[in-house]
Amino acid sequence: MSALFRKLHPTVNVGSIFTYDFAAAYAAGKRLVLFDIDNTFVPHGAPADDKTKELIARLKEMGFSLYAISNNKSPRVRKFCDAVDVPFICKAGKPSGKGYREAMQRAGAAPAETIFFGDQIFTDIWGANRAGIESILVRPIDLSTDEIQIRIKRLLEKPFRKAIRR
Repeated sequence: MSALFRKLHPTVNVGSIFTYDFAAAYAAGKRLVLFDIDNTFVPHGAPADDKTKELIARLKEMGFSLYAISNNKSPRVRKFCDAVDVPFICKAGKPSGKGYREAMQRAGAAPAETIFFGDQIFTDIWGANRAGIESILVRPIDLSTDEIQIRIKRLLEKPFRKAIRR
């Protein structure tokens, strides 16, 4: 595996954040769930829906701390996070690992206790890998809601997604 591919390869590839086995992650010592919002939990720009609110409430009941890490601006991120009562870092500069490390510091969690969910390889997964945490790639919820720059990145991601599925 090339060095570039290792940097962009998720630890885990799942269809959806809603089907991930969080009980197993908790049993393995994970305590902090970091996540991207758009096309990870909801379509791009959509508010937190009931399914999202239920999952986040269940994760809190299980004992997880949660933090949103987004490259989006504050109004978008704040609206979503206020609806689910989760702290956030906006304009995180992904794929920099800075936002991930800041969330871990604020939550008092070590990299070994942290997992991150995102739908984009070149921002979400690369950033989580740079921060030294488990990276979980999910299938985007609704590609039709992507902005043009994200559509271009997704075209560039295609060969990596194919290789990951193999």
